[in-house]
Amino acid sequence: MGDVTYVRKACAYITRGSSELLVFEGPGHDGLQIPKGTLEPGESPQEALFREVREESGLGTLNGAQHLTTDVWTRREEPPKRYVRHFFHATVYEPRDRWTHTVTDGGGEHGSEFEFRWVRPATAGEFALDLDEYVDLLPVAAGAEPASSASD
Repeated sequence: MGDVTYVRKACAYITRGSSELLVFEGPGHDGLQIPKGTLEPGESPQEALFREVREESGLGTLNGAQHLTTDVWTRREEPPKRYVRHFFHATVYEPRDRWTHTVTDGGGEHGSEFEFRWVRPATAGEFALDLDEYVDLLPVAAGAEPASSASD
């Protein structure tokens, strides 16, 4: 077994209104994803979050960014890579229901096109790379139907 590499990532659950989550599909991706990216040297997870959201989606203004959780996720490859993923929740006002954004940062994804849209998390199905693992940490209004109480 080879050496394990750790890669630090910032992941964004971005919601609008009371029930929609921002997702994208893009070249080389096997299913729905959320904006995310690798932390640059000296960059905090929150700084990376804002930079990656801007680079991948074109969205420049997020309302706050609340840290939800951090995990270590292992991608099965040789040598294995472990991702230290910092998940955040932020809200945004965005009138577009769908859009395509072309990455123009000059980095490894330069020129890639990401097709964004809004989904209801409870009905979206599984995401690529287990990125839906913490959707249940979002406020109830952002994706789950509240359970009816016994007195109803």
